Amino acid sequence: MGTLLLNPIAFSIGALEVHWYGLILGTGALMGLLFAIWEGKRFKIPQEFFMDLLLFGVPSAIVGARIYFVAFKWEDYKNNLWDVFKIWNGGIAIYGALIGAIICALIFVKKRGYTFWRIADICAPSLLVGQLIGRWGNFVNQEAYGGETTEAFLRDYLHLPSFIVNQMNVEGIFRHPTFLYESVWNFVGLLLLLILRRRKFLRAGELFCSYFIWYSIGRFFIEALRTDSLAFQGAAWLASFVNGLWAPMQWIGFEQGYLAPSYGNVRISQLLALLIVITAVLFIIVRRKTIPNMPVYLDPIVSTKATEIDIATLQMPAPAAKTAAEQDNGTTSAEEANTLNGPNSTEDKKE
Repeated sequence: MGTLLLNPIAFSIGALEVHWYGLILGTGALMGLLFAIWEGKRFKIPQEFFMDLLLFGVPSAIVGARIYFVAFKWEDYKNNLWDVFKIWNGGIAIYGALIGAIICALIFVKKRGYTFWRIADICAPSLLVGQLIGRWGNFVNQEAYGGETTEAFLRDYLHLPSFIVNQMNVEGIFRHPTFLYESVWNFVGLLLLLILRRRKFLRAGELFCSYFIWYSIGRFFIEALRTDSLAFQGAAWLASFVNGLWAPMQWIGFEQGYLAPSYGNVRISQLLALLIVITAVLFIIVRRKTIPNMPVYLDPIVSTKATEIDIATLQMPAPAAKTAAEQDNGTTSAEEANTLNGPNSTEDKKE
């Protein structure tokens, strides 16, 4: 059976080829930015702050994602170093992107005088927006797909449209559209975060942790469907434990993607997902028990540097407004007279 492929190149400008992969990732980043700006307005954070954060954060995320991926695939790149820079062909790891973006954000947010956890909370839904859109870049590149399946499973069991089913026909074999599974999971997570962030019980930093918990749960189950997972050779009990946790997926008709025994028996993203979920839950519990009077999500957000500017502005004298009656009568209130004549005007009159 033939394979229907989408052209990964959107258009060309001379010798420059613009790939759909880059356009889709850019669209995801832009939509994430708009979400952050929209929520930032509630806390009176200027939109330029988020634009600058994106300007530094995206390159940091791409570098982190590529370093993470190449580090675990070094055998494939050590003799072809130029291929390390060909990110348009895919091969970036989302956890590496998060590491790069978080390191950048920690530095940037501190320099702007904000608390990291407050800004991270605002940006948490934006991360899901970027990811749910960005995964469609894998669809166009026909990569990051899952193990073998049947056309009937995709059409009749999952009721997927033809353009997805056809693209999942990879060299005559139908594959699980893991990009779609993760995109849908992230969309549901986005709705949950949008609801959660309006709850009064939510403390600072907990929406960001909730993002990691939700995403990592989905990634744990979806990752095992893939055939291109980064893996390592772990203890037999660890591999058995991970596979046991994944067993519910078999109950609903899914099978794990093939992973060569010589390559490894534990998928790195699955193990990392488990560790992230445990760490995030413990982090929330420990902070609630050890930090008194922790700010809640809905509390005002103030930059220490912005506060200095505001104080200077407040110290500048402002003309008092006249009441309508005073304007009609041409009179001046005592308070206004004191403001205009100075703080000693009352004593001057007495003298």
